[in-house]
This record gives sequence, C-alpha cells and structure tokens, in this order.
Amino acid sequence: MDSILHHETVLEHNRRYIPGGISSVNRAIDPAITFTKGEGAYLWDAAGKRYIDFHAGFAPYFLGHNFAPINEAAAAALKGGDSLFGAGPSKAEGQLAELICRNVPAVQKVTFLNTGSEATSLAIRIGRAVTQRSHIIVMQGGYNGNHDELACNVFNSLAEIGPRVSPGEYPLRPLGAGTTIGQTHFVHAINYNDLESVRYICRRFPIAALITEPLLQNIGVVKPQPGYLEGLRDLADEFGFLLVFDEVKTGFRHALGGYSQVCGVKPDLVVYGKAVANGFPLALVGGKAEYMDSIIDPDPARRPFVAGTYNGHPVAVAAATETVRYLAANKDKIYPKMEAMGAAMEAGIAGIFARRGVTACVARQGSAFSFYMMAKPPRDLHDIIEGHDFARDVALRRALIQRGVFFVPIATKQCSLSAAHSDADVEFTLEQFESAVKAIW
Repeated sequence: MDSILHHETVLEHNRRYIPGGISSVNRAIDPAITFTKGEGAYLWDAAGKRYIDFHAGFAPYFLGHNFAPINEAAAAALKGGDSLFGAGPSKAEGQLAELICRNVPAVQKVTFLNTGSEATSLAIRIGRAVTQRSHIIVMQGGYNGNHDELACNVFNSLAEIGPRVSPGEYPLRPLGAGTTIGQTHFVHAINYNDLESVRYICRRFPIAALITEPLLQNIGVVKPQPGYLEGLRDLADEFGFLLVFDEVKTGFRHALGGYSQVCGVKPDLVVYGKAVANGFPLALVGGKAEYMDSIIDPDPARRPFVAGTYNGHPVAVAAATETVRYLAANKDKIYPKMEAMGAAMEAGIAGIFARRGVTACVARQGSAFSFYMMAKPPRDLHDIIEGHDFARDVALRRALIQRGVFFVPIATKQCSLSAAHSDADVEFTLEQFESAVKAIW
C-alpha cells in the first residue's frame, strides 16, 4: 500500500472514534505520518521508512527513544511487584525526591505529578497560596500548559495582539473555548525580555507569580538578553511575587540542574517534566522549602490542595530515577557531547543558508535549536511575527521529511538533538538540509 494512503487510512479510522483522530491536537501534522517504532535517534513509519528524529516527541527523549537502561528500570518496577498502592509513603518516591534535591540547586523540596500542565497549575496555586494574591504574569509565545489561565497568548497574529507595547500588556487570547480567562482578568500577558512591562504590571496589580520558560522553546529558541533573568529575580524580590521557571522543556536537557543552573538565577519554584523521565509520564514542582511546605500548611486558607491517583506512579518514578542517576553518572560526557553536536548543527545550517544567499539565522541552546528567516535571532514573539517566513519554514521541514529527516512540520518549532544522535547523523542531516534548501529556494 502507498505509504501516504496508509497514513491517511489510519487517520480516517481514528477519526471515527477520536475527535480529529488524535488525542492531542498539537500532534496533528501534514503530512499525517503514522509512526510505529522509535529507537535511539530514529523513527520508523508504518511503511518501514526510517527517519532521523529531531522532534523527540516534543523533546522528552534526551537520551533517545526506548533507552534500554530506563526501560529496564521501568520493567523491573513492575516485575518486582511494585504497584500503585494509593496509601502510605513510597520508598521509591522518596529516593527519587532525594536524588533530585541533591542534583538540582533550585530544588530543596519536591512533589510529583504526571504532566507539565498539572505541574505548572500547581506552581501557580502555590504562588497564590503563599502570597495571598490572585494576579499572574505570563509571556507572549510561552507555553505553560493546557489549563484555563495559562493556555493563552502562545502564537498570535498582530491583528490579535496588536503592535509591540513596552511598557504595557497585551489582550488575552485563549488557546481555545470553554475558559473563563476573559472574565477573571487575573492573567497579564507581556513580551519576553521586557523588564519594564513586568514593573508596569506590578505597580498596577497585586502579582502572585510570574511564570516563564527561562528561555522560550515553544516558538523555537528565544534566549534571554543579558541581565533579563537576573532582572526578573530582582523584581520578584522587590514586589513580593514568586518567580516560577517552567523548565518542562529546558530541564535536564541543558544541564543536570536545569537551565537555572546554567544561568545562575534561582527561581522560587521550578517545574520539570519531559526529559526528567526520558519520555515516561512524570512531572514535578520543586523549589524553596518554605514555599513547598505551604502544601502542608496547618491553615486551610493558606494550603494549596495537591492530590492525584497517579502522582508518583511507580513505573514513572523508576524511569525518572534511572534517568537522573544516568545523567548524574555521565554528565561530564553527555553535556559536552550535546554542546559539540549542537554547535556543529548550528554552524552547518548557518553555512548552508549563507551559501545559498538566504537571509536566515540559527538560534540554539545546547542540544535545542531552531532557524528563522531573519537576519538575527528574535528577542520576543513580535520579532518572529514581523520578520519570519512561516510558509518557507514549513516547506523546508516537509522537504526534509521527504529526505528522511524529521523536523516536525510546524513553523518555528524547536528541534532537539539527543544523546543517541551520532556525528554521522548530523552530517547526513546537513547534507539533506542543503538539498532541501536548494529545492525550496
């Protein structure tokens, strides 16, 4: 059967039982490829075609798909009789908590959940409980989860949010229907890398928390300008709000201690997911003990509610424990390797664009990179909206897919190297990238 026809047949079957045929709308892509296997740095589709994978399931597979030591740890948890007991403390959960607290400078205490969205929601709840305030600040272009108050202002047009305003805030634009964000008026969206707008909002509203990815990785890779994260730390101390780093994407990928270790700025709370368990469903909220202990505050009016049947599931805990142990034992090899491969990819792509006379740049942090049809990397969402060629971006990604290199065909999306990639994979990818650029331009 023709591979395209096969993929469409699977999608049509699924649509009879699942709205849209996919259980997460972000996975809808064109072409609609049905993948059936992932191993290391590679994916295989239903027709048996192999791709070098730079999507990594939205980036959790830092050690590669189906990394044997982690799979074996998860299987051992099941074979050993561990289960979801639903009562009492778990020895395995405590061991993972200790491992994270010992290896992540920003975390003194931690609690476990299943998804990044659950974890960011809890972080905001803790911020409100601690400060006894309601208002929060979010970033244009930053994705912090699918729940009501944070699922907004991720990728908008100028018609929706207007031109750049500084200092100031932007109209709220929910990701979907069914929320009350437009009625509560507790959320304030500003541009990343704009300290004056943080100050502007704090002088007008009682801010409980500011949540941001320390570098934006939902719209490619948008890096903090010098002094920006330090400025957020100073403003949090000045105005009394909690600084929350959403490290669901950056955590464990850029350093064992997360991006907060790289930049040297310590948030009040930090959220991890994705790479912490190398693709198994586990997320966490950690941070300063005084704030985390609000979860057990004797005063119900100051105690955020935390509960979940699957929180600390033994299989996910086993996977995360092995992931963190492996990274801790091999950090002196893994992180330099990822930096070297990332630098090679950055230089290679930039050189290809230059040789072909294409105005474009590469933005990168370690193993995460993206490209923009702009003369220099963006500082915020407005730069991207105003300067990037979205149609050619997607066309280039589709051309790469045809050539056996999987860059998810969504404009600006971050590409992710894994420790399973080899120098030969990078070399092949750059060869195909040059061929694809030649075809598009």
